[in-house]
Amino acid sequence: MTSRPPICIAVLAHNEEARIAACLNSLPLGEGDVAIHVLVNGSTDATAAIAGGVAATARNVRVHIYRESGKARSWNRFLFDDLAAFHETHIFVDGDAEIIPGSIEALDLALKHKHEANAASGLPRNGRRMARYRQVMQREHGLFGDLYALRGDFLRRMKQGGIRLPDDVIGEDGLICAMAKTDLADESCWNEDRVAVCEGAGFLCAPVSTLSPQSWQMQYRRMVNYSVRHYQNAMISRIMRDTGPKGLPRLLSDIYRRELPGLQPRGRPQLFWFDRLALKRMARAVEPS
Repeated sequence: MTSRPPICIAVLAHNEEARIAACLNSLPLGEGDVAIHVLVNGSTDATAAIAGGVAATARNVRVHIYRESGKARSWNRFLFDDLAAFHETHIFVDGDAEIIPGSIEALDLALKHKHEANAASGLPRNGRRMARYRQVMQREHGLFGDLYALRGDFLRRMKQGGIRLPDDVIGEDGLICAMAKTDLADESCWNEDRVAVCEGAGFLCAPVSTLSPQSWQMQYRRMVNYSVRHYQNAMISRIMRDTGPKGLPRLLSDIYRRELPGLQPRGRPQLFWFDRLALKRMARAVEPS
């Protein structure tokens, strides 16, 4: 019987055929002390086939194919339904991110050295707003979904407490960061030091071309998602101030009917249109089928 590797990497991938090979090749393929799981969710492209090709030559890679899309839904399913037991350190990577060499070891060491930390976050290494994002993350002990680590014991306590991410939450990284800082309690227990910002860990984002129609379409969808996230965050904040994460619903859409009457688009011109579209999408989610 082989021992469980101390580090588990979960790569969350939805229609990432253009980037998944670079992502996986930036990870410690073939290393016995790391288990790599690729969670291909709701993909309609060649993501699963490409990941399967990597898994065929790297013994520490396993591909999971989930029919339903949704990053938070797949995160919950893998950790709390499919995984038999937790590892010492769990590292999460977006399928379109390329990980800087040494990042996995740095995140693992950050959690080992900072005993109060439930999470450790990697920093962006490219992008037009990289310097600003790094500064904000360092100041606020932030966490990006592209690359971060959680202590296995933290996840074990989540599972024991029946705490899951809402399956339809957008921007699960902000909620995970808040739960790490409160140690799974309400916001009165907030402690910034429970998230360690790891200077030795970094990631490269997919480049965006202002001349590409695909990039503009992707950015348009992203802006609507950002607006939905804004309204969801307000709902989550009220729950976190009150009961803490134990009060989170399985679906945030379950509380939309109660919350939507009090929501309005923000007045800033660059946000108003996307907020309107977001509120319409949220209203459709509670319409009778």
